[in-house]
Amino acid sequence: MNQLLDFLPILLFVAVFFTTDIYYATGALMAGVTLQVVVYKLMSKPISRELSITFWASIVFGALTLLFQNELFIKWKPTIVNWILCASLVASHFIGKRNIIQHLFDKQLTLVDEIWTKLNFGWAVGFFVAGALNLLVAYNFSTEFWVSYKLIGGFALTFLYILITMLYLAKKGLLSEQTEGLEVEK
Repeated sequence: MNQLLDFLPILLFVAVFFTTDIYYATGALMAGVTLQVVVYKLMSKPISRELSITFWASIVFGALTLLFQNELFIKWKPTIVNWILCASLVASHFIGKRNIIQHLFDKQLTLVDEIWTKLNFGWAVGFFVAGALNLLVAYNFSTEFWVSYKLIGGFALTFLYILITMLYLAKKGLLSEQTEGLEVEK
């Protein structure tokens, strides 16, 4: 259910875009992310920082897109969200006892601080690259291509970052240590 809620806004955006235009799709995105937040609240689930950032960026940049009838505002939204996440990861290294990646995954993984730092900065670079790629596509390709890129490219980049993280941890021998002593129930 959570994954469907997480993909709802982008799926609405893409579906409405390909049946109408960017402005109706922007309204659908704003409605979808608002619905997502409302459903989380009704289910008494916490609103993550990422969802909060996405919600406010969608509302602000969506409103600017509709107000000025300029699609560049909504095209900048993914870059702003990715770069805020990048900056948050970098800042978390210097503020607090644990960086964001460690805070999110320290119950699943036991790693030394050096590895947590590398993962944190690796994901920060990934978010920065995702933001830069969004601008590259937004300014050099058609809006139709950009919307398709957002649907497929965004998921592909996230999958690629997860894969790189897993390969890095496996190469360091840190994944096998995490699973030792775990027994599969028969």
